[in-house]
Amino acid sequence: MSELHHRIKVFVYRFNEATPNYLLLKPDQGLEALWGPLRGELGFGEKLESAIRRKVASDLGVNRPGQLLDLDMPGRWTLGDEEIIEWTFGFRTAADIPPDRIEASISPAWPGHRWAHFQDAYSSLGLEPDRAAMMRLHTKVLAA
Repeated sequence: MSELHHRIKVFVYRFNEATPNYLLLKPDQGLEALWGPLRGELGFGEKLESAIRRKVASDLGVNRPGQLLDLDMPGRWTLGDEEIIEWTFGFRTAADIPPDRIEASISPAWPGHRWAHFQDAYSSLGLEPDRAAMMRLHTKVLAA
């Protein structure tokens, strides 16, 4: 019997004038670390939106609600006796929160972090599902 785990991926973005910039994070795991979105676990009985806002607040220091965008791309795979479902969202920070304030509040769990334009962000992502999610987010953001 497999154990079911729900996880979240959150692509944080902001607008610099009319252009979206994306926050890339890199955990402290030496050569194994890859650039990607904010990641976290969904707590028992926790709703997706609550988990996302909790993770953004705890890891990035952004406590004010921002615009949340469901990318409609749940991922599902089995790893040994664990089944993992990953929910992917975009999170737009409020326009009046300067990027340097967010950078100063980032958790030590993410020693690598930077803001990047789409082309740089897309090519920096280490996993194909993250690149697909970034493409969908960028398309949705530009269409809005």
